[in-house]
Amino acid sequence: MKDSQVPISDRTTPAIEPLLPVAIPHTEFRLARGIRAGRWLFASGQAATDYVNGIAPEVLRAHHPLDAESIYKRESRRIYANVKEVLAAAGAGIGDVVRVDQYYTTERAMHPYHEVRHEIFGSKIPPSTSNLHQRFSRTDQSIEIQMMAVVPGSGTTVKHESFRPSYDISNVSGYSPALSAGDFRFVPGQTAEALREGEGPVDPSARHPRALWRQWPIKLETDFIVKRKLMPSLEGAGAALDGVVKAQVYLSNREDVPAFNEVWLSHFKGNPPATTIIATSNPGFFIHDLRIEINTISLAVNGQTKREVITGPEPPLFDGWVSAIKCDDLLFLSGLMAVEGARLIAEATVDDRQPFYGIPVKSELRSIIRQAEAICRSAGTSLHNTVRIQQFHLDLADLPATLEIWDEAMAHAPLPLSPVEVPWLPVPGGRIQVDLWVYVPKPRANR
Repeated sequence: MKDSQVPISDRTTPAIEPLLPVAIPHTEFRLARGIRAGRWLFASGQAATDYVNGIAPEVLRAHHPLDAESIYKRESRRIYANVKEVLAAAGAGIGDVVRVDQYYTTERAMHPYHEVRHEIFGSKIPPSTSNLHQRFSRTDQSIEIQMMAVVPGSGTTVKHESFRPSYDISNVSGYSPALSAGDFRFVPGQTAEALREGEGPVDPSARHPRALWRQWPIKLETDFIVKRKLMPSLEGAGAALDGVVKAQVYLSNREDVPAFNEVWLSHFKGNPPATTIIATSNPGFFIHDLRIEINTISLAVNGQTKREVITGPEPPLFDGWVSAIKCDDLLFLSGLMAVEGARLIAEATVDDRQPFYGIPVKSELRSIIRQAEAICRSAGTSLHNTVRIQQFHLDLADLPATLEIWDEAMAHAPLPLSPVEVPWLPVPGGRIQVDLWVYVPKPRANR
């Protein structure tokens, strides 16, 4: 489809509230530091910035960077100072957080960050994910986090589960084995790290004891994660595999995608969750031999909330996937790229005869937005109710062009955006993949 055929965005009044919007430096666009959506609060792309100078000067301490605490601790403290401001804007606090995911550009940042996180959350650290990525949008930025919380007084309570999981949780991480918020269940990101201290680092059952060529490591790791970690954790939290509604799958090697999908889909009997595959650096995890991490959101077995499969205007990126899952007031989309008619759109390819005409990433994002708008309409909501935009770029130099497209599509509303540079995308030739979470407001008569 040509750019001139892009439909005008639906101008439906959003049912969400941007929190603490700020100007995106050197542009006419705005960033939403947080989004309040009914009982939920989202804060994406949280970094140690003052929203003017990139990474805040007190973090960098350019004239004496090695004095006092590690720069990574200073970075972590500023991130959580920013997070607390977003929480406070919705009347929430640290105890209301249900999930926090951490991305790093260097493993040197992990331990300092975790020390600060322990100080912030104490003994009740929400389930989380930690992995390594190529680059963020600010020079000298080594950490970025995504956060989800419950708004106090909304009728949804936060409960840290206390069952003993099937694996040892490292004291360095210290997170809860699961967390409940209404009918939603959050469990930590799962890897094939050894179930017991001293048996690893990778669990022996996730590696063939004689030779790697006897079985595919990615298939062993994926099966191990699902059977030995994810399923027992879900059971402990009152959930089950068929109640998973969203999965973010972090892979360090693009060639592992088909084998991962083969094992992943075999566990869901034709009804998988909304899934997004996200490339990490390589190595992408703090145990360098690991290939994959899987993070999930699920529904309680005995809850009132049901999952509903939403079909998009184009088939999902992979055979056997679903376009999106709706569950009460949230809509989770599978990862979107500019794939129409089972192939990347023609406008994504640079014309070598005239390479300086056209901006392919704009065409790609317009295609993604067209697909997302149709999915939202089918689910009874609007793209304008988006609460979290994670944007994965092959080259963050494309970011300014995408801001123009988002600003137009969202009717100039502040953007809940987190841009990350990754080394590869699931479909060759593409420049961008988007992972979207959207709020589904209740019908007006029921409000």
